[in-house]
Amino acid sequence: MSEISAATVKKLRDRTNQPMMDCKKALLEAAGDMEKAVDILRSRGKNVADKRVDKETAEGRVVAYIDQANQVGTLMEVRTESAPVAKNDEFIKLCNDLAKQATEKNPANVEELVKQPFYADPGRTVQDRIDDTVGQIREKMLVARFARLTGQLGAYCHHDGSVGVMIQVEGPNKAEPQLLRDICMHITAIPSVAGTRDDVPADILARERDIAIAQAREDPKMVGKPDKIVEGAAQGKLNKWLAQNVLLDQPFVKDETKTVGQLLKDAGLKFVKFVRFKVGEVAK
Repeated sequence: MSEISAATVKKLRDRTNQPMMDCKKALLEAAGDMEKAVDILRSRGKNVADKRVDKETAEGRVVAYIDQANQVGTLMEVRTESAPVAKNDEFIKLCNDLAKQATEKNPANVEELVKQPFYADPGRTVQDRIDDTVGQIREKMLVARFARLTGQLGAYCHHDGSVGVMIQVEGPNKAEPQLLRDICMHITAIPSVAGTRDDVPADILARERDIAIAQAREDPKMVGKPDKIVEGAAQGKLNKWLAQNVLLDQPFVKDETKTVGQLLKDAGLKFVKFVRFKVGEVAK
């Protein structure tokens, strides 16, 4: 690719906060591939603040509903057209009804959910319930996605509904609701690529290892050092990345003397999984 548009260069600059010329060179080397260009900048030891934003144009809310007696819960994203409607009481009530529906009736997917009889009025469907609110507010509304978990659960949704998390743990001890809520708050504030190191996707781990090796080789202190020393430095960089991006390794946001993993271990609990939704994300 011989030409890279100014708009593409600016997009990379906005995302990484790097100089325009560095961004253009990286894009040329990556043949215009934005993701590869970000990795090229990072591999050269640049202090890249990767402001990745995979968003669709959308407003809405993330809501959580947990039936503690039956140890089942749902995290759900419901979308609408405008920010004021996302704060509307009738829309919020609809979102809560939909999350409760998914929890109680266990639909396989969104398509099945909207066809089910509505739990509070079985003579009508869930889509009828949605249409009622659409008729009141005059904006399109739809369920974007949901996750239904079973077991010892906790959840937290930000006050504006922009992001929410549900966590599942297990163990002989009963989890304190406040502890799980605090950990979910941590996850909303500090996103993680995975819950444990074993859960990090292989392609992401391989990419980060390659970047760590490239960064180590670019370090002036490593010039002339044996490969074993360079590899050790690279592993140190990879371990630092894992500690920042794996939930159980992260310092807990309310007490950085402990990791999230230590908090759960001290409570006699074992992490199982978490789900984090942010309004407008492109679902993976």
